[in-house]
Amino acid sequence: MARGGFRPGAGRPRKAKPGEAAPAPVENAKAAAKAANMTPLEYMMKVMNDAETDKDRRDKMAIAAAPYVHAKQADAAGGKKDQRQKGAESVAGKFSARQPPRLVADNTK
Repeated sequence: MARGGFRPGAGRPRKAKPGEAAPAPVENAKAAAKAANMTPLEYMMKVMNDAETDKDRRDKMAIAAAPYVHAKQADAAGGKKDQRQKGAESVAGKFSARQPPRLVADNTK
């Protein structure tokens, strides 16, 4: 069994060589939105819906905007304890908690 030796992709990443352009980061949505007088979410939606924009950039904007537009299913359904409590309340029937007695005072006499 061989041990050690060269493994492709292992180790610390190398710095960019001089003259080699670094990959262009996605523009800062907050600064661009401020310049366009929009909220960051409106700007992300505008870029995402623009057909002329690069596909990768549109994908990144969609990923960034998704948490603000759509709720997670786990948040809507509640946790395991909440689901168990709702199930117990629906099954309880005649054994469910009753309303406390109402205190009625007749002070007309």
